[in-house]
Amino acid sequence: MNSLYDEFRVALHSVWTRRWLVLAVAWGICILGWLAIASIPNRYDSRARLLVDINEILPDEVQGGGGRPQLDEIRETLTSARNLEKVAATTGLLPAGANERDKAGAVAMLQKNIKVIPQQDNIFEITSSVAVGSLSDADNAKLASGVLDSLITVFRDDQLRGGRMNARESLKFLDAQIADREKALREVEARRGAFEAQNIGLIPGGSGSPAQRVEAARAELSQLDSQLVSAQAQLAAANGQLASTPQSIPGVGGGVGGGVARQQLAGAQNELSSMRARGLTDAHPDVIALKSQIASLKAMADREGAGGGGGVQNPAYASLAAMRAERQATVSALSARKSQLMGDIAKITAQQIQNPGIAAEYDRINGEYTAFKAQYDKLLAQREQVRLRGDVQTETDAIKVELLDPPSKPTSPAAPNRPLFLTLVLLAGIGGGIGVAFGLSQVRTSYPTAAKLERASGLPVIGSITEVVTPDRHLDRRKKLVWLAGGGGALVGLYALLLVAEFIQRGMVA
Repeated sequence: MNSLYDEFRVALHSVWTRRWLVLAVAWGICILGWLAIASIPNRYDSRARLLVDINEILPDEVQGGGGRPQLDEIRETLTSARNLEKVAATTGLLPAGANERDKAGAVAMLQKNIKVIPQQDNIFEITSSVAVGSLSDADNAKLASGVLDSLITVFRDDQLRGGRMNARESLKFLDAQIADREKALREVEARRGAFEAQNIGLIPGGSGSPAQRVEAARAELSQLDSQLVSAQAQLAAANGQLASTPQSIPGVGGGVGGGVARQQLAGAQNELSSMRARGLTDAHPDVIALKSQIASLKAMADREGAGGGGGVQNPAYASLAAMRAERQATVSALSARKSQLMGDIAKITAQQIQNPGIAAEYDRINGEYTAFKAQYDKLLAQREQVRLRGDVQTETDAIKVELLDPPSKPTSPAAPNRPLFLTLVLLAGIGGGIGVAFGLSQVRTSYPTAAKLERASGLPVIGSITEVVTPDRHLDRRKKLVWLAGGGGALVGLYALLLVAEFIQRGMVA
């Protein structure tokens, strides 16, 4: 413990013997540090809160998106280069006739020092920081709030004009795109028509590609199969009921109901005409069956005309006969349609096998046409949406900007903290002086005590002679001590003077 105390006394003595060096180094560090702090301009911050209310009159698909994406766009618009250039020109950061380099520098400075922080869904806090070295503190404080005032004004004006201008520009762009798609669509239509005319007979009629028509025919054929099975079952049931029902009621006189056979004959003849109109020939099975039915109906009609029969025709039989004729016609129509579809499928398949290149080229042209048509329809729908949105922005305020908290007027700098920095520089100067003195004492080979000399040399030290201070030397030392105290006091006084000047300067800004 005694050795540690001795080491401390020795270090303190070595520093004290170099006290003028400590004072000089402290003055040098403090002067340089305080000059550096004085060269840093004070930064003043101004804050404002802005409410941006989106008037969602139209649904999302017409508005062009929900509210959140628009709020993100608004946040980016606030600090856009175009708006900040207007702010720089309004606040005087850009002089008249500034070149592009000066404009880019001013915009970059504002983008760096303006922060937009979303607090809620539609509330933003805007902060501007200004620290221009060529301006006074009062001008920097005024400029900080002026930047926010100008930014909010430019944003409001931009929202009033920008929505309508954007809608017009969007409509102009969409009209140009629609015209291009319409031109391309007509070219594809012309190529498809020319291809069909050139390969007539090799491409079946109907809309769509051959593969699409085959797929549609197969789907319809599948439905017809189930309908035909059901119709045939109903016809079989009607035949069974008709076979078990007598044609006439015996023992009853009169001629009531004598025209039923003629009515059935007229219906069968109409059905035959319909089949021939669809292109069925006399060799078709359905036509042959219907002709046989017509022959039997003619015989029945002749018997009704001659008044033959010993009774009245059974009304139930007549109703069943009419039902059977109707179901026969249904079965015949379904069978005819099935035959036609099977023929179409066989014809298209054969043409694709015989001419694969033509079918592939036709499919490609049809696919190109379908793609252009889908794009054209989509652009038309988008143009209508943009038009509606533009009408809404023209008739109403689509975006309402309200200032919740006006830009604050800063009265004290936000940075740097000069009192703290001045104090740190003073402490650094004193510590630096002490450190230099102590380091120099360690470098020089002198021995402040006999014990250190004995340890360094390895030889015993017989004795030591203390310094003899005469009265004149003592008086000289007291005079130098007064000078030393004056130099240290002057350093502390300069520090206090700088603190007072800093607080006075802040009061002048307020």
